[in-house]
Amino acid sequence: MRFETIITNGTVITESGVEKLDVAVHGGKIAALLARGTPVEAAETLDAAGQLVLPGAVDIHFHCRAPAYPERGDFATETRAAAAGGVTTVFEMPISKPCCATGDIFRARKALGQANAYVNFGLYGAPGLLDRREIADMADEGAIGFKIFMTAAPPGRNDEFDGLCLPLVDGLYQALQMVAETGLVCTVHAEDNRLLEWHTAQLKAANRNDIAAHGESRPPHVEALAIATLLTLNETIGANLHIAHLSCQEALEVFRRFKRTGSTATAETCPHYLFFTEDDLERVGPYAKINPPLRKLADQAALWQGLSDGSLIAVTTDHSPFTVDEKERARTDIWRTPPGAPGVEELMLGMMDAALTGRLSLEHAVRLISTNGAKRFGVYPQKGVIAVGSDADLVIYDPMQTTTIRPEMLFSKAKACDKLYEGRTFQGRIRRTIVNGRTVFKDGEILGEPGWGQFVRPVRENVFRGF
Repeated sequence: MRFETIITNGTVITESGVEKLDVAVHGGKIAALLARGTPVEAAETLDAAGQLVLPGAVDIHFHCRAPAYPERGDFATETRAAAAGGVTTVFEMPISKPCCATGDIFRARKALGQANAYVNFGLYGAPGLLDRREIADMADEGAIGFKIFMTAAPPGRNDEFDGLCLPLVDGLYQALQMVAETGLVCTVHAEDNRLLEWHTAQLKAANRNDIAAHGESRPPHVEALAIATLLTLNETIGANLHIAHLSCQEALEVFRRFKRTGSTATAETCPHYLFFTEDDLERVGPYAKINPPLRKLADQAALWQGLSDGSLIAVTTDHSPFTVDEKERARTDIWRTPPGAPGVEELMLGMMDAALTGRLSLEHAVRLISTNGAKRFGVYPQKGVIAVGSDADLVIYDPMQTTTIRPEMLFSKAKACDKLYEGRTFQGRIRRTIVNGRTVFKDGEILGEPGWGQFVRPVRENVFRGF
């Protein structure tokens, strides 16, 4: 057989381990895994000598908010950034204008992504309108899962969050019941609304509007209490739950207690919690305002342990682009700027750096950023793995080079807000990103086109609970 592409001489990370293989690609799929040097015919040969060949990252928690705020970013700009970061599939959250809470809105966003995305994408739906027909419609249309906030909508952004925020327990209970009927994953932003509002009111009453006040308004027990509430409710509902961006030791310990008594819920964390702490607020100011907030060094150590022991199954970005003007408002009033930071271009770099410097194995890093997320959401083995028959979503990674983050090298429209990572050096460099068999990014240049990315829908019977 003549293949379209053969990647030769690379060190390939498969589910079996670190292997010296050649990877043959044809028709957008991995057509064969061959002993290194096997003679084959191919239209294109990519020599990966000295390089790692990885499955593209699957970012299961991503925001571009299209078409709400094009000045912040859109499907085109932010999926170009994903490609540059070795991320070949993103799962886009439902925050937009209007919120993605009905089948018709879902279809409109799907069409927008299909026209503009450079990498593959899945779409979350929002179940908070508590309309069983709309939830079923979104599931049938291919929703990758559903998303709930246990907090109220941010002031002035009600339309973006209509159908997404369920701060009262009765609404949360109903939504979990309805989502459970679909069998899809329900990802939850777990912070207790009444408690964080009380803490915020206390700080505002004391005329606190400094940068540190944001973290003090959302201490670890706000997150831990929400997780306890959520998982207690779910003991009788049985929804397929996933905890978003777990950030601290207290929340992790509560999560583990429920896992020990049979909870099938899973949880993720994010690179900004693994690589930064609240001390970085002094360095970058409002650009480090994130929900949940950056925590202490002890929380960071606990999260790494949670990854090591399998309590946390995935590392994902919560990539959230905003403008410099929006972030700079917080110089004088932390309450006036939205929470979130970009990060999709650093996900693979960060976790591969951790592997190459001995913090975890290469295989474990790949599971955390690719395989586990694909399994959890029902798109494995189509995505997240290098195996015969899987989609040819691949990254060629040079472990001997280094990458220092500079604004001019980034592709996100929010690159000027990427202050947390600016100047940080990672071991390794992303040389090439291949999406569905085609090179989209190579050596600092985007080669793909809008619409190259494909809509990804889950296979419901493959949604994985067994972590």
